[in-house]
Amino acid sequence: MSSHVYLAYDYPLLSMFWTMLWFFLWIMWFVLLFRIIGDIFRDDTLGGWGKTGWLVFVVVLPFLGVFVYLIARGRDMGGREIKHAQAQQTAFDSYIRERAGEARPSSIAELDKLSQLRTRGDITDEEFRRAKELVLSGSGTAASATTAGVSSPH
Repeated sequence: MSSHVYLAYDYPLLSMFWTMLWFFLWIMWFVLLFRIIGDIFRDDTLGGWGKTGWLVFVVVLPFLGVFVYLIARGRDMGGREIKHAQAQQTAFDSYIRERAGEARPSSIAELDKLSQLRTRGDITDEEFRRAKELVLSGSGTAASATTAGVSSPH
């Protein structure tokens, strides 16, 4: 006689949902554990021994350590995370501003400067033409083109 194994009878749907629930809770437990460990390291108010004590407590007795940490210091976790996110955003914004300041001015802005210089009479039409060619070719800026044009002998 051969015995047939029916999955529906050996592993019912309710049992599958129960297993999925436990798996989800297990994953959430690790997420919470790592967030608390990250908060321990991120906290500037704790000294070295305080961080070490909390870390040992959370790692050696994970359930008790996490629950005690949440009761004792959980209220300020959100504030520390917001402060950290704001610091990262400020650093990113200053980096972008720094890099944007180093960017070369656009050709349109350079041509506008050249046009204003020619309109005021600071450069001649020939100097304007040479500087415009330099700007459009991408080998120079209006400032370098006009200084080169002014300093060159006629």
